[in-house]
Amino acid sequence: MNTADPRIPVTVLTGFLGAGKTTLLNRILTEQHGQRIAVIENEFGEIGIDQALVVNTEEEIFEMNNGCLCCTVRGDLIRILGNLMKRRDKFDRILVETTGLADPGPVAQTFFMDEEMKGNLRLDGIVTLVDCKHVALHLEDSAECRKQIAFADLLVLNKVDLVDTISVDTLETRLRTMNSLAKIQRARKAQVDLNHILDLGGFDLQRISNPNSQSFQAFRSLQPPPFRFQANNPGHTHDHSVSSVGIIEERPVNPFKLHQWITDLLLDKGADMFRMKGILHLADNTNRFVFQGVHMLFDGQADRPWRADEPRLSQMVFIGRHLDRTALIAGFRSCLD
Repeated sequence: MNTADPRIPVTVLTGFLGAGKTTLLNRILTEQHGQRIAVIENEFGEIGIDQALVVNTEEEIFEMNNGCLCCTVRGDLIRILGNLMKRRDKFDRILVETTGLADPGPVAQTFFMDEEMKGNLRLDGIVTLVDCKHVALHLEDSAECRKQIAFADLLVLNKVDLVDTISVDTLETRLRTMNSLAKIQRARKAQVDLNHILDLGGFDLQRISNPNSQSFQAFRSLQPPPFRFQANNPGHTHDHSVSSVGIIEERPVNPFKLHQWITDLLLDKGADMFRMKGILHLADNTNRFVFQGVHMLFDGQADRPWRADEPRLSQMVFIGRHLDRTALIAGFRSCLD
């Protein structure tokens, strides 16, 4: 946990219909795991929580028998978060579950666009459950499924016991082409250690610049190879509409040119730019610059000074839909001094 930040960490849990969110949520709300978690559930009536725990109450916030809280969203997310904050002493973190058909982007943006939310809460990461047995079909026909994978800081490959190891390995390779930054955990029946789900630091600029972090390490393998993913029809391949594009550059970046390029890029392609992260080597600047973005929201700050024993490199990753690798690289190189 980021002990220097007093704001409450929030984890967004997403995944397509049938991926296993119900099983995971039931475990969080009923098992004695020792964590005080407030779970915000969009489809409370469908997740199968023992009704004896919540019957005879009209409230939206239910205290469970293991110390967790469960909330139902009957209005907008900001309102239920506000109500939950009135019980700030009852929990240490929040988990927000989205519906199986939801785009997690607008949920993530909530924690950056609303000033009150931004002051009290910090988005820690997006966790996406993936149904190993059926996800190939969803990747074919569901834009929401592809977005859920693209936004993830952690991909939980669930139901690995229902498919063979080669199929899981093939799926993991496919998902890496879509999201090169996400951590990956394999699971059966959504049995995932909560320590792997919490404290991801996916939106923490300090962790982005940490050389031991997943984001930083991923910068070294930014160019995923062309990949043909076979589903039930051996002759059919995905259209690669969601992908990752990485850029590594030694030459310094002109900050004014970069600002204009990023501004124009997000105005033109922001709807298709799901996530971005990076470390920049700015001209005439002794400090590294770290940044991240969600759609058209961009956040960056000066980081520690460059060390004498490390190469000064700009390293960036873009994750989105219909990304033009050639155009992105050319655009970035136009910002070099």
